[in-house]
Amino acid sequence: MNNLLLVEPDYILGNEYKTGLERAGWNVIIAKSAQSAITAADKVYPDIVILEIQLIEHSGIEFLYEFRSYPEWQQIPVIIQTQVPPSEFFESWDLLKNELGVVSYLYKPHVNLKKLISTANSYIAIKM
Repeated sequence: MNNLLLVEPDYILGNEYKTGLERAGWNVIIAKSAQSAITAADKVYPDIVILEIQLIEHSGIEFLYEFRSYPEWQQIPVIIQTQVPPSEFFESWDLLKNELGVVSYLYKPHVNLKKLISTANSYIAIKM
């Protein structure tokens, strides 16, 4: 079973994703903040990360910089799933992709649980 680190500050949405992802065969660890995500990743090595970048205290981008500073986490695929519209990522996509290892961007208003699961599954299939 693959480990998935879900960084989602919304309690209800996080639990809904967790339930669906676990039914799809994932072991899901939820973190609601950047710091708790680093702590969770240190305890249970994630095979993939799904990240909301709008977090309290530290942003998801700050999380990514810290996460990527650890050599053992540099190759872990990261999927951004956020309320931030695609237009906000246009200028920073190269940085996110090339330096911070973001493999995909999902805009929450246009993504259902089935799409989230298939996207995560596709990157694990590539990784193996």
